[in-house]
Amino acid sequence: MTTPGIEALSFFTPRRYVHLNELATHHGIDPAKFSRGIGQEKIALPNADEDIVTMAAEAALPIVERVGVESIDTVLFATETGIDQSKAAAIYVHRLLGLSPNCRCVELKQACYSATAALQMAASYVARKPSRKVLVIASDVARYDLGSSGEATQGAGAVAILVSSEPKIAEIGTESGLYTEDCMDFWRPNHRRTPLFDGKASTLRYLNALVEAWKDYQANGGLDYDAFSRFCFHVPFSRMGEKANSHLAKANGQKQNPDHVLPSLIYNRQVGNCYSASLYLALISVLENDETDLTGKNIGLFSYGSGATGEFFDLRVQPGYAEHLFPEQHQSLLQDRDAIDYDGYITLWHEKDLTQGTQECASGRFRLTGIEDDKRIYVDQQA
Repeated sequence: MTTPGIEALSFFTPRRYVHLNELATHHGIDPAKFSRGIGQEKIALPNADEDIVTMAAEAALPIVERVGVESIDTVLFATETGIDQSKAAAIYVHRLLGLSPNCRCVELKQACYSATAALQMAASYVARKPSRKVLVIASDVARYDLGSSGEATQGAGAVAILVSSEPKIAEIGTESGLYTEDCMDFWRPNHRRTPLFDGKASTLRYLNALVEAWKDYQANGGLDYDAFSRFCFHVPFSRMGEKANSHLAKANGQKQNPDHVLPSLIYNRQVGNCYSASLYLALISVLENDETDLTGKNIGLFSYGSGATGEFFDLRVQPGYAEHLFPEQHQSLLQDRDAIDYDGYITLWHEKDLTQGTQECASGRFRLTGIEDDKRIYVDQQA
């Protein structure tokens, strides 16, 4: 029997960031409100020539360079900050990565949840066709109104996941727990660049969906709480991951263990919210930063998308998993970024789109060079 799973994992985030101390100084508040209150340090900021497509291609490039393109026949692109109401962002990425023309490419949306839907679809497809591989990409830019309660939780980044019948990093469990309810905790109408949200309601709906999805996971024959060594949660801000860890422990009559979640939050603190990618950035963080050998250990994952859909599922870490990660590359990516001041942050925030080209700022290989007649032009700068 084929057990699909994760063969490779990689992430990318833009070169520029603003430290939350800059926001605190501007707003005249204690920086601890951000560093301790929500557990965040930096907000990653894309330049005018970077977007979800360029970040996605950058995240996937190390995987493609390592495994080749021959077996990849599906690209599933998850995002809630899409660039077109019709054409899938996956198609742009398909060309930039030089994938085979015999490939399906689609885009999925459900707030921050859709990468998990993509992962489960990929696993089902690989179970049916073990010789094929699926590239799942989650890429988003989280942007909120200036001065709003969500401003400090902005961010940007992309995660690429290669799903195959050779799960060198982790096997995907066959059981999951699901929960959906129609609520208005966070939404973004077509005419708005930034979302509308009710922060308190969103926190409550998140925690409720966590418990309900966990109950469904248990009802479907999932692992017991004590079988998990680590948990990864959707991380709109890192303190939310800690709250989720505590809430799940309490729901199981257990005392929370901070070690269950803290290693998963290291990268998110440096990047900020990246919506559909945030859960999987947390997964990369625990695999690359946890000092414990996780071989054979079970990791529980909770995915949440406002509106709302939640899913709880599990992964089993494989022997030799560390050899198939990119820790040095990821840590260099985070360390080599450029800090900007508050004025620079405001300039980037107001940059709505690239229409006439701009000075090259993108730190990676792929770049949005212009928009002509409403057509987006992406280039591989090494081509």
